Amino acid sequence: QVQLVESGGGSVQAGGSLRLSCAGFGYAGSSYCMGWFRQAPGKEREKVATTYIGGGSSFYVDSVKGRFTISQDNAENPLYLQMNFLKPEDTAMYYCALGFAPPWRKGKTIGTMSRDDYNVWGQGTQVTVSS
Repeated sequence: QVQLVESGGGSVQAGGSLRLSCAGFGYAGSSYCMGWFRQAPGKEREKVATTYIGGGSSFYVDSVKGRFTISQDNAENPLYLQMNFLKPEDTAMYYCALGFAPPWRKGKTIGTMSRDDYNVWGQGTQVTVSS
């Protein structure tokens, strides 16, 4: 059974940085998608940053472009989300997700893959940014 475990959340002041990590267990694919989503209280879960492992393409929601970076060296290493210049509006529960199928198999790009295209989810890690 594939499991994802997030870590690295916390409380920071605006302008600060955090690095989230997502460790995956029980999966060893070569072409798949992973990503970070977030959900603030009273809001829908939002796609933040996603990446096509084996394809080299990534997606960022406009509100985090230039501030967040998603990375994973290979399937044996964690997925990271480096978050710089954090803003209060970044406050949310952050979730790691794994999609077994590469985008082309769904007729999509990494940017058009939705929450429903991801098969495994972690429990989340809380990020709180104070002004």
